[in-house]
Amino acid sequence: MSERQKRVVIADDDDDIRGLMTIAANRAGVEIVAAVDNGSAALAAVQAGGIDLAVLDISMPGLNGVEVAEAIRADDLTRSTLILMVSASVQLLTDHGVVADRSDSFIVKPFSPRVLSTRIREMLDLEEPA
Repeated sequence: MSERQKRVVIADDDDDIRGLMTIAANRAGVEIVAAVDNGSAALAAVQAGGIDLAVLDISMPGLNGVEVAEAIRADDLTRSTLILMVSASVQLLTDHGVVADRSDSFIVKPFSPRVLSTRIREMLDLEEPA
């Protein structure tokens, strides 16, 4: 019997980008537990437990991706959840190590679903789908 399918939360306030993220995650062969449009919903989904990876847009209403990542890292129950930050702003991704200190990887918009799918598989140590 194979191990359980990896579980992912996706958060982006742009419907089209969230759709591309969902396509990429499906291609990577993971279970999408939640695809939400705000940081508060993303954090709640991660805190519900059993999440392997959170794909977070940096700029979202309410809690932004950095604030969600800080909350994930501050909680003993979710600290080991991998975090992939996404942003259209390279400066936001690289400024003062803000993202590097709080996430495991990042990707710049615009991205192709293939690139994101590959990054998800690499982060979760998954085989290329047949």
